[in-house]
Amino acid sequence: MAYPTNLLGAAAINRNPSPIMHIDLNSCFATIEQQANTLLRGKPIAVAAYTTPNGCILAPSVEAKKLGIKCGMRVREGRQLCPNLIVLPPDPRKYRFINRKLLQLFRAYTPTVEVKSIDEMNLDFGRTLAYKRGLHTVGQEIKAAIRRDVGEWMTVSIGIATNRFLAKLAANLHKPDGLDEINAANLRPVLARMDLTDLFGIKEQNKKRLLRVGICTPLNMLDASPQTLLAAFESIIGYYWHLRLRGWEIDDVDFGRKSIGHSHALKNQRAGPVEVTRLLCKLTEKVGRRMRRLGYAARGVQVACHYTNGTHWQQRALNSTPLFASNDLYRQASQLYTRAPQGKRLHSLAVSCYNLVKNPLQQLSFLEDEQKKRDLTLALDAINERWGDFVITPARMMGMEDTIIDRVSYGSIKDLEEFVYQEEMTSIDPSVFAGSA
Repeated sequence: MAYPTNLLGAAAINRNPSPIMHIDLNSCFATIEQQANTLLRGKPIAVAAYTTPNGCILAPSVEAKKLGIKCGMRVREGRQLCPNLIVLPPDPRKYRFINRKLLQLFRAYTPTVEVKSIDEMNLDFGRTLAYKRGLHTVGQEIKAAIRRDVGEWMTVSIGIATNRFLAKLAANLHKPDGLDEINAANLRPVLARMDLTDLFGIKEQNKKRLLRVGICTPLNMLDASPQTLLAAFESIIGYYWHLRLRGWEIDDVDFGRKSIGHSHALKNQRAGPVEVTRLLCKLTEKVGRRMRRLGYAARGVQVACHYTNGTHWQQRALNSTPLFASNDLYRQASQLYTRAPQGKRLHSLAVSCYNLVKNPLQQLSFLEDEQKKRDLTLALDAINERWGDFVITPARMMGMEDTIIDRVSYGSIKDLEEFVYQEEMTSIDPSVFAGSA
């Protein structure tokens, strides 16, 4: 961090040239579907977790957004706003393919590309030849290259700034297909048009904290002293906000992968104990395989439940030695689930592994029984990888072949290891994106 300040002292606004570019693929899943099928272009479409009326809309197209359809709406709500809304199920292979194509294109401009999510990437142009030509020029080139080399229907919004936060803010100023910079010259006018909750990371709870100390707008927040922001957040986070809004980079820390998890929303929300137990087993199997293929074991297991009445329950357990085999993970998860409230209708179930250990084979016990279990687990994984998911499964999972399908989320991606793995394990014909109907 190269900001000119003493510890917890006030920092000046960063007036250095902007080296950071934030690129956001507009209406990601929906746009990719329109690129793959020309008959969908210009029409209101939505990619939903399920195409049934209660399915959650993950990505409305630009046309659907203009009609008021938003992420998180139910399919039936979207169709109330637009009766002719076209609803599609997710196709993760397409989305991963496009993500990799974009990554390849961006790395031709700078080696420092950070994938934030399936549809967002940060590019750092500091000390690159492209930087000397000006990032507005480079941004226009990137837009043209995406249309030429990835797909003519693909558009991105680009933000430029001295740090990642302001670059992301700039990318949202004129969606879709925008290209904007936030710098010392226009920082105040830009913030003057915003509400506190327009700042990424400021939700209602943080807004209440700021209001309590007299900060009502982003401009108030910019002008507040570090001490006022420290008082509002009651932690060092307040000082980070002081630096962030003034253009200094404090979000470039890679904290690494913290957990691996999988969740599933139940179609039958009156599911009984047997069905839930089988679901818990399959979630654990998927999490275990993802964990092992990335070279991890887990000391911690967590189970979380969301109920139809809006309540939530979760429990976690930490083990002294890392868990590697799916059966061990399931045993821990099922013990945790026995503590869940009874008599409530289950909406969704989630299993996650945390406190991850890299290269676990060096830390696992090498007693003969443990060695056999490890070898058997890896052999089953290899068979399933070669012949298809869940060719060999626990008996309790029989009949669940179509439960818990492949998903890609918009959530944060700390690294590319899982994307790289998926690209190696799956193939897709690039001609699918050539604009055929």
